[in-house]
Amino acid sequence: MAVTRAAVLLVVAIAACAEAGARPRQVPGGDARRGARLIAQYGCGGCHTVPGIAGARGLVGPPLTAFGARAYIAGSLRNEPEALVRWIRFPQLVEPGTAMPDLGVTDAHARDIAAYLYTLGKGTLGPPHLISPQVLPQH
Repeated sequence: MAVTRAAVLLVVAIAACAEAGARPRQVPGGDARRGARLIAQYGCGGCHTVPGIAGARGLVGPPLTAFGARAYIAGSLRNEPEALVRWIRFPQLVEPGTAMPDLGVTDAHARDIAAYLYTLGKGTLGPPHLISPQVLPQH
């Protein structure tokens, strides 16, 4: 009985992860182009590696590659637009003591940043028109 229950839980967890990564997320009021600029402006790349953002190669926080395909934010929040916006705005409120500082990000800016992060699909740099030329290989 315990083995069956564990197997069912494992299947449900795998399905949830696959479902979360399979559907594109839309951020109401978010603009990915502005988000790319804001990620640079707020200095997110000082702590995170962010594909498509010039110089964003930080190693303090987790890399944000394939962010749109992730099931969770900060290991515990479901990766949904409103949760991501809340995390970007108030990380210390969401998870007291986290290494991510409160940067005073406005709601509008958080929505734009979230919209950009959701362009980062599995193994991609985001839409070509949003990729900074500085991160593309030189021929």
